[in-house]
Amino acid sequence: MADWNIGEKEKRGLKKAKEYAVLVGVITHDQSEEQVNEYLDELEFLAQTAGAEIVQRFVQKLQHPDRRTFVGSGKIEEIFEYLERHEEIGLVIFDDDLSGKQVSIIEEKLKVKIVDRSTLILDIFASRAQTAQAKTQVELAQMQYLLPRLRGLWTHLERQRGGIGMRGPGEKEIETDRRIVRDKISLLKKKLEKIDQQNITQRKNRGQMIRVSLVGYTNVGKSTLMNLLSKSEVFAEDKLFATLDTTVRKVVFETMPFLLSDTVGFIRKLPHHLVESFKSTLDEVRESDLLLHVVDLAHPQFEDHVRTVNMTLKELGVEDKPTLLVFNKIDLYRERYFDSYLDQETKNEIESELQKRMKSLYEHDNVFISALARENINQLREKITTLVRGLYEIRYPYQAKHW
Repeated sequence: MADWNIGEKEKRGLKKAKEYAVLVGVITHDQSEEQVNEYLDELEFLAQTAGAEIVQRFVQKLQHPDRRTFVGSGKIEEIFEYLERHEEIGLVIFDDDLSGKQVSIIEEKLKVKIVDRSTLILDIFASRAQTAQAKTQVELAQMQYLLPRLRGLWTHLERQRGGIGMRGPGEKEIETDRRIVRDKISLLKKKLEKIDQQNITQRKNRGQMIRVSLVGYTNVGKSTLMNLLSKSEVFAEDKLFATLDTTVRKVVFETMPFLLSDTVGFIRKLPHHLVESFKSTLDEVRESDLLLHVVDLAHPQFEDHVRTVNMTLKELGVEDKPTLLVFNKIDLYRERYFDSYLDQETKNEIESELQKRMKSLYEHDNVFISALARENINQLREKITTLVRGLYEIRYPYQAKHW
């Protein structure tokens, strides 16, 4: 069975020894070397979030991944020799999904634990889930991920030498496991449906207030911004997927109330099962009147992040909702990209041009802020107030408003 406990929480039981790992990626015809290195950077951040320390990376150029070992026998041999010289490494993380058979073959050859990107993300989600809904969603995603991989992961059968009397019971055991997993999936789906009904009732009880949702790539500062705008204490940390459970707070700007929600961050190559499982959490986004799309402006690939989020929003069917692009971490952007000799006027001109370019590129109004340094927060509040007031006027056109 799959091992979902890559980075066990230190507070559980005895303190665990740090896990050391290597990363493996493949450069194919549709992925450049630069892209793969960037994906591996993100994979390393994921691994660190799960509690592992990365020691080395291995990258292989192939037309398409090898059906048995993903990277080819030569590269597997190279990784094995490296692991032999570094006995402290007990984990190899692949940047793409592996089949159960591939995991078994690679584990047999390398003699260490093998994890793919989806397993790693699911492990982080499992450690971060706090509410019954999030825990159920993660378990459902794990079961759905595991089901097609059962045969390949059934390693103890491969040690049997076949022959009369050896084939039948093994097949029955696999079928028994499949039935158990399918029953579990069915049970979890029913449990989620029940939780969804409770959430629908809760949302109805909130009345007809305008709903605003914070969306964006993971680790862009949504929770920090949520704390700032709602003056509440939502968990925020410089790690991926710090927020799993949707948090909703009532906010009042200029005596005008609205509901602000913080949602789970998106990421490239997000496992399909996870998107499916978290559809109910993302109902908060679906039922929102206004989206605040938060972007980490200081990240070198922020435009790629915007595309990923927009694709996920399209998958959820909410790409046409009124949206305000909130470019966060402007202070870090200046620190990274502005030369120290530039005068303030030149810096302002550069920022103004960048803002115009972003507006023409994404066709949404935008604001440049720093949630941590509290820069331009008043400007953001004004833009949100204007948009929310406009939505109230559309919703209640015949009612006099005295905000």
